[in-house]
Amino acid sequence: MLAKIFNYQNTIISKYLLKNLLVFLFAISFVIGLLVFGNQFVLTVQESVEHGIPIIELMPLIGYNMLRDIPIIITLSLFLSIIVSISQLYKNSEAVVMNSVGLGDRDFIRFIQPIVIVSFILIFSLTIFAVPWAKQQKSLTENQTVNASEFSFITEGRFESFKNGEIVFYAAESVLLDTDTESVQNMEEIFIYSEDNENPTIVLASEAKKYTDAQTKSVYLRLKDGIRYVGLPGDKNISILNFDLYDLEIISGEVKKSVMSFSEIEEMTSINLLSQDSLLANAEMQWRFSQPISILLLSVFGVFLGKSSPRTGKGMNLIFGVIVFMLYNHGLLVAKNSIESGQLSPLIGMWGIHLFLFIFLIAFYQFREGKIIHFIDKILSFNNKEKNHV
Repeated sequence: MLAKIFNYQNTIISKYLLKNLLVFLFAISFVIGLLVFGNQFVLTVQESVEHGIPIIELMPLIGYNMLRDIPIIITLSLFLSIIVSISQLYKNSEAVVMNSVGLGDRDFIRFIQPIVIVSFILIFSLTIFAVPWAKQQKSLTENQTVNASEFSFITEGRFESFKNGEIVFYAAESVLLDTDTESVQNMEEIFIYSEDNENPTIVLASEAKKYTDAQTKSVYLRLKDGIRYVGLPGDKNISILNFDLYDLEIISGEVKKSVMSFSEIEEMTSINLLSQDSLLANAEMQWRFSQPISILLLSVFGVFLGKSSPRTGKGMNLIFGVIVFMLYNHGLLVAKNSIESGQLSPLIGMWGIHLFLFIFLIAFYQFREGKIIHFIDKILSFNNKEKNHV
């Protein structure tokens, strides 16, 4: 079967189409990759400046993010390059000549199959093996550099906001101590502003240190030798509390457990994931298989979308292709979230999205070939004969 598919490369037409397809694939992949990875680099530099972490320590994170995003970039790039390649044939009236000698959509699908098959194998290998490894390594790197808590690296002498602006924190001095298990930061001359039941709260302390509760897994900031004001100075109902030790929760244990559960599932190898009997594992496994499956379906759809007339706008097919890609991936993400929350049966899951697109492709092809209209005409003519007979 594979030998028969690759034999199509011996024809002049197939070589011409594949050459154009490869050129567009590399060009579109370069542009999309530049946008995605350029944005990640800017965000990483910004994080380096804000937290005072050397950029060289964060560079591995960019590499792991690139490996994680390659499957989706290849899928979108191949889909758009197929649309552009087929569309160019119709714009130059080359496809019209090919159609006149009996070459149609099915032949174009056969011509591009070698590239599609190679892309399918590459994406399958990445999503099943490489991407989980990259996520695992990224998590390990983040734990070594940034730590789990957003309070891991406080810039001394600056007001900083945390927990979506719920806490404003200031430390006059900050010293980071590296141990074998984690990074610990000791801070002095602390100022904290937060809201307790919509009441403004100001906390002043001489020292602060972060720790994690062993039972609840909540992350706290332990303050020493300070004073706590509930209400603003001058208010009649202001409450003042002097304390030796005061613990302020900065990350809820329940939230942390939820994030860790999702992270552990995404980082788990595919072999170990198959042995897990949970909704999270089922959704993650379906997601990994969905990406290589999507490239097969989208490659066929790309051939159909590429067919156009010389009068059609040059960018209309691409715009429609991007919309289809976004709807398709959004549908997969919605199905994944529904499986994780238990709202959708794993038996239907993301397979239902693929099946819907497959049925739509068959119906679309039958409509393009005029077979559906011909079938409807037969039904209408049969009904007219029945009425005349009656």
